[in-house]
Amino acid sequence: MSATYNPMELMICCAARLLENGRTVAVGTGAPCAAAMLAQRTHAPDLVVFFESGGVGPQLPTMPISVGDSRTFYRGIMATSMADVMETCQRGMMDYTFLGGAQIDAFGNLNSTMIGKDYKKPKIRLPGSGGANDLASFCWRILVLTNHDKRRFVEKVDFLTTPGYLTGPGAREAAGLAPGTGPYRVITDLAIMGYHDQTKRMEVLSLHPGVTMEQVQSNTGFAITAHGQLATTLAPTESELRILREEVDPHRYIIGRA
Repeated sequence: MSATYNPMELMICCAARLLENGRTVAVGTGAPCAAAMLAQRTHAPDLVVFFESGGVGPQLPTMPISVGDSRTFYRGIMATSMADVMETCQRGMMDYTFLGGAQIDAFGNLNSTMIGKDYKKPKIRLPGSGGANDLASFCWRILVLTNHDKRRFVEKVDFLTTPGYLTGPGAREAAGLAPGTGPYRVITDLAIMGYHDQTKRMEVLSLHPGVTMEQVQSNTGFAITAHGQLATTLAPTESELRILREEVDPHRYIIGRA
């Protein structure tokens, strides 16, 4: 009998599986932090987690409530500053970063600045970049966790806060960003997406159990295709769910958002 889980638990488990042992990852709070904690407790005990506020390599005891929470330094290898964390990215030493936004387009560009056409009078003013632009520009692989709907997955972002593949092949390099860096995976409540090697457009790699390609397309504001023979996402195991529920997020701050 398969374990029962909610969409957020599935997304976190999918993200955790992408983080290899011995790699580096920049995370914020929320689902990305939960994914890193789950990875450390399962297959990646030597995953080195960086927080923007300066915590490096902590063994997180419980879910922190902010990037400045003292738990982000617990048993860490360094208690430093934002400047040192960003320098690590600039030196090409950050393998993964988790980012998000109100909008994402087919090339993985993100908007966390505003909704609307007039910057001075937007429909909605959003928090802005924070460190997202820096992380996306200098880390090797960008991971995104988000719900899947047409309001988020748009043909063109209203404001380019964070660079993905910009306008397509060669655009990141033309903008002065390092070859080989850029968007890697998008994990939603419907599917896991990657990017086509040549076109750099988003494509579906696997569908979550019970989800169809038609559902994904109807919830995406641009044309999206499948990468060859579609896989079915592996459901969370009982062990993953136990660790996630009992050790990572026992108060259900994150996984309670079903």
